Amino acid sequence: MVQTATTRVHDVIKQRILNGHYQANEYLRETSVASELNVSRTPVREALRELVSEGWLEAIPHRGSRVVAWTAKDAREVFELRLVLEPLAVRLASTQISKSCFKSLENLASQMETLTEQVDTNAESRNRIASLNHEFHRILILASNNQRLANLLENVVRTSIIHRNFGNYDLANLRRSMRHHREILEAITAGSPEWAENVMRAHLLAAQALHVPHPNMPSG
Repeated sequence: MVQTATTRVHDVIKQRILNGHYQANEYLRETSVASELNVSRTPVREALRELVSEGWLEAIPHRGSRVVAWTAKDAREVFELRLVLEPLAVRLASTQISKSCFKSLENLASQMETLTEQVDTNAESRNRIASLNHEFHRILILASNNQRLANLLENVVRTSIIHRNFGNYDLANLRRSMRHHREILEAITAGSPEWAENVMRAHLLAAQALHVPHPNMPSG
C-alpha cells in the first residue's frame, strides 16, 4: 500500500508541476502535501525523493524540495537532443508500426485537433492537449522498437518544455502543430520514412522557435 500511495502522490505532484499549480522555485513541504492529498508523510517523502532524481524537483539543504526552474539553457539543450534523436525514432517507427499503434495515433491526433478549436473558450484545453501530445510522441518513439533510443528520449522528453506548457502557442501555432501530426501519419501511410523523419524535424524546429529565442531574432 505504501508503494501504491507513493506512486499516486508522485503522479499528482508531477501533474501539478506541469499544469502550473506548483510554480518554479516553489518549495513543497511534506506536511502540506500530505494534508492536501490526505496521505501520511511517508509516501510524500518517497515521492519527493523520486521527483528529485527525475529532475522535476531539486533538494535544497536545510530547506527541502523545490520545483526546478526551467531556463532558456535547459530548453535549448533539450531541443538539441530531441532534434537528433526523435526524427530518427520516427524514421524507424514508420517502417514497423503496428496497426493498433497507428490507430491510437490517429485517435490522439483527432482529439488534439478538436481541443485546438476550443482553446479560446475552454481553459483546460491546453493542459489536455499537452497530455495528449506527450502520449502521441511517446507512442511514436516506442514504435521505433529501439529500447535504448526510447529510454534516452523518455528522459529528455519527460522534462521538455513542450510537455510543461503550451501557453506560448497561439491558435495559429497550435493548428500548425496539429498539421505536422497529421502529415507524419500521412508519411507513414505512404511508406516514406524520410518524409516522416523530416516532418518531425520541422515539427521540433517550429516548437524550438517558440520556446528558445534566437539571439539574432529581429525585433519589432
